[in-house]
Amino acid sequence: MADITASIIPKKYADLKNSYPTDFSPDKTYLKTMPDLQNGPSSLIRGENCLIQHVGISNFRLPITYQLRDGGEQSLETSVTGTVSLAADKKGINMSRIMRSFYNYAQRHFSFEVIAAALSEYKNDLNSFDARIQMRISFPVKVKSLRSGLEGYQYYDFSLEMVDVDGARKKILHMDYVYSSTCPCSLELSEHARQTRNQLATPHSQRSVARISIVLVGQDTLWFEDLIDLCRASIPSETQVMVKREDEQAFAELNAANPIFVEDAVRLFCETLSQDNRIGDFRIIASHQESLHSHDAVSILTHGPTFNQGSIDPKMFSTLIHTG
Repeated sequence: MADITASIIPKKYADLKNSYPTDFSPDKTYLKTMPDLQNGPSSLIRGENCLIQHVGISNFRLPITYQLRDGGEQSLETSVTGTVSLAADKKGINMSRIMRSFYNYAQRHFSFEVIAAALSEYKNDLNSFDARIQMRISFPVKVKSLRSGLEGYQYYDFSLEMVDVDGARKKILHMDYVYSSTCPCSLELSEHARQTRNQLATPHSQRSVARISIVLVGQDTLWFEDLIDLCRASIPSETQVMVKREDEQAFAELNAANPIFVEDAVRLFCETLSQDNRIGDFRIIASHQESLHSHDAVSILTHGPTFNQGSIDPKMFSTLIHTG
């Protein structure tokens, strides 16, 4: 080791120790002497001295316990993103404080009150006027097959978000719902071939994804399971987990009973969501990943100002691919 470090350390530092000091423990006096570049003066800023809307950390993971609608609970690996605004004249933030603030509340059962407390703590700790926390999970639900009685776990991608802008807070829930869509036009043309020419034909169906984003309002709880039920009520042809022959036949019948274009899909979700008083503003993004075409059919429907934006991420639709 000495030979290696000798070739790396400049000669003027030849007397530096190169073994790890296992017995060293910094005291308060020593800690005060340590440099803190991120909290340095504005003269250290590189680039334009301007406001940054979001700066923080993404995808730090830890287990969080979530309550279930039936009264049970489940511990799930959770990916957390935490950001704050950074005013002009401030060099940067100590990002580890976001993690420390969140860990102070991580052992409690999740609720938006807990996430609000963590948000307040790191907003105050970092002296910021805006902040947000987003948590991503894969939520398992046991579902039955259509006719055989088999059971299996369906996994739903959820994101929970709390946004604080100028002291006003919004609670937002995002969920991806994966379903099968049968093209109404293709269904009619297939039936036309059968009836007029005795020709066997099949309509095209494809795996489809709707990303539902809702602002939670009021005091009543909207559980993860509630939003899943609302999606199923809108479009019942959810993809299946466990399937025997009778289930596959049932699924073909279910698709034929619910043919939809992508325009129909967003309007059906809209009809259901707009009738629930626990839901304020919402956005529905649908992608029907065509088996007929070499491109996808997509649609976006928004209700209220929260999600009404003039530009979208150019790669947003590509993130709606669920590979199973």
